[in-house]
Amino acid sequence: MKKMPVILCATVFMAIFASALHAQEDHPLVSRYAGSTIQKKDAEEFGEYKLITGRTAQGEFLGETLKGKVTRIVYGNPEGRSTLEIFSNYRKALEAAGLKVIYTCELDNCGPAYARSAWNRYNGLFAASDGDPRYLGGKIADDGGTAYLALMVGRNRTQLDIVEIMGMEEDMVVVDAAALAKGLEAEGKVSVYGIYFDTDKADIKPESKPALDEIAKLLKNRATLKLYVVGHTDMTASLEHNRTLSAARAQAVVKALVTDYGIAATRLEGYGVGPLAPAASNASAEGRAKNRRVELVAR
Repeated sequence: MKKMPVILCATVFMAIFASALHAQEDHPLVSRYAGSTIQKKDAEEFGEYKLITGRTAQGEFLGETLKGKVTRIVYGNPEGRSTLEIFSNYRKALEAAGLKVIYTCELDNCGPAYARSAWNRYNGLFAASDGDPRYLGGKIADDGGTAYLALMVGRNRTQLDIVEIMGMEEDMVVVDAAALAKGLEAEGKVSVYGIYFDTDKADIKPESKPALDEIAKLLKNRATLKLYVVGHTDMTASLEHNRTLSAARAQAVVKALVTDYGIAATRLEGYGVGPLAPAASNASAEGRAKNRRVELVAR
């Protein structure tokens, strides 16, 4: 992702780069407006951020929850510069760098003065309460990645929030025969998250092979073990559709184990319960991902 230098005004627009000291403190993507000073800076390697993407006719915020590296910077504005001047310079520079504006508002279009604290309550944009607020939310993407920006310019302060979209750094969940056996012994069932399907399909994807290898190893190590293979989905789509889909996926796993690994068909039965036995709430993306799984149940 390229750095987006902010173009600043004197009597006309002119490019001014931050000093070496300031460049160390600013976010790598965006330089500050000349004369601004950092009052606060917070960074979270992986977090959630609610980007404001609009407002309803009743004044309620519309938003999108983003996940990635979240950086929040609060700048003190230089004296003698209006919110219009500061905001216009940021916007010009950001759009020149490829930012696609999702939502913007200025002054009273950002809500009545008595209600501007709602910005702070929604996602911490307290500069809206400074007076003369101007807001821009947008997205920029290139070969280096994708970032979302929220800019709120108030009379005294400017807030710049940047979310760099990335996957959470975490250890891969390794499915191995020993862990599967331990789960079956402890609870009579074990969830397998390493079997992958395309959305709304029952064809097993090639990257599922390591998980299937370990299930087959489990069955070969325990010659008397018989299993129900149970498909689970989230609550997207209808109950009937999800039950049918989950059954087809479970049966696809059974077929793969029988055909590709030589497991006796009499040892396996595939069923689907759709969303009827969730492992987590379906209200979040993480919960829905946890609910889309295959379970092995000892018979």
